[in-house]
Amino acid sequence: MDKVMMEFEEVSKIANFLSRDYAADFLRLLVVYKTISASEAASLLEIHIKTAQDFLDGLVEIGILKKEQVFERKRPYFRYTLIKSKICIETDFSTLYDISGEKEKLKWKIREKNKAPIVFTPAASGQKIASVTLITGEGRKRKERKISVTETQGRFLFYLPFPTEPHLDISSILEKAGLEKTCIPEILDILELLKKNKVIDIKNRH
Repeated sequence: MDKVMMEFEEVSKIANFLSRDYAADFLRLLVVYKTISASEAASLLEIHIKTAQDFLDGLVEIGILKKEQVFERKRPYFRYTLIKSKICIETDFSTLYDISGEKEKLKWKIREKNKAPIVFTPAASGQKIASVTLITGEGRKRKERKISVTETQGRFLFYLPFPTEPHLDISSILEKAGLEKTCIPEILDILELLKKNKVIDIKNRH
């Protein structure tokens, strides 16, 4: 049994193929017949030959089958053979977060931009923000996107300096909000969204 640590994209690709309605029937055929062509599989499973071809080629791409060109009366076609009868998938979800950019972002000094296209809605209780509403477009093209922030993000955003106030570094805002540094990834995630929507003014601390 093969057990390899895979990138999430690879796992996603495998899951995409194996979750199809006809996947189990295809693999049963490959176990029984050992080798099969797309036309043979299509006729046995009563599906379109293009569907069979694409699925088989997909299994080749993810390393479950091998594909060989053969000739019948001088006419070439492909046969597919199962080369892995068992797979064991392992992935590390923590790799989906790129920690390498944290150090640079922690040099940011930030504040809200003047006339930023956003509405901060305070929570009914406590010093925190309950949600933010991002605004794009004008007139009939105006769109609003409401985002419910987490408790941690809400406490941080409550202390985000106003446009008329001096910039503050992230560590200082964390301290004012009474937040631990362990929540930095969560804070940087919302700040990235605000940066993308031109809500915060950033300058790098030297």
